[in-house]
Amino acid sequence: MTESVSPHCVSGFPPASRPDARVLVLGTMPGVASLKAVRYYAHPRNAFWPIAAALLGFDAALPYASRIDALNDAGVALWDVLAACERPGSLDAAIDARSAQANDFAGFLAAHPRITRICFNGGSAQALFRRHVLPVLSRTHPAMEYAALPSTSPAHAAMPFAAKLDAWRAVVPGASAGSRRPNQRTAP
Repeated sequence: MTESVSPHCVSGFPPASRPDARVLVLGTMPGVASLKAVRYYAHPRNAFWPIAAALLGFDAALPYASRIDALNDAGVALWDVLAACERPGSLDAAIDARSAQANDFAGFLAAHPRITRICFNGGSAQALFRRHVLPVLSRTHPAMEYAALPSTSPAHAAMPFAAKLDAWRAVVPGASAGSRRPNQRTAP
């Protein structure tokens, strides 16, 4: 008997990173617009690129490869918690929890030994990381810092841009607002 593949099965992208990255920004899984464009944060109303541009001093209208270079030049890597999942549409709430497959964080962090801070783009990324990655990572990387940030998704547009921008300052290496070291009770 042949198993059929769900039409809602989605796979993420490889990390957008360099070996000298110091900060990792994690989403959950690229949305439909991003998957179609094969680019992180491709939805035109997603606030990620305007926020990153404001924080790091580049033009949000640059070509995609140049925006990735600007992030990487600043020591920031992009990835997602999940490598694959079943999800109709783009909403994180629609992810079938039983289908969630985490990315290989042990391998990624071994190849990026300077990363000391992981920032979550929204609560779903943080919750999935806590469930699928943290049980191992908290033992292998106990000094890792975590920052839970408001989602840049257009589905979370209630928070004003200025407030999101202020919260996202935690991404900038050396910033301390919103970051903490995890322990068993409060990890990310």
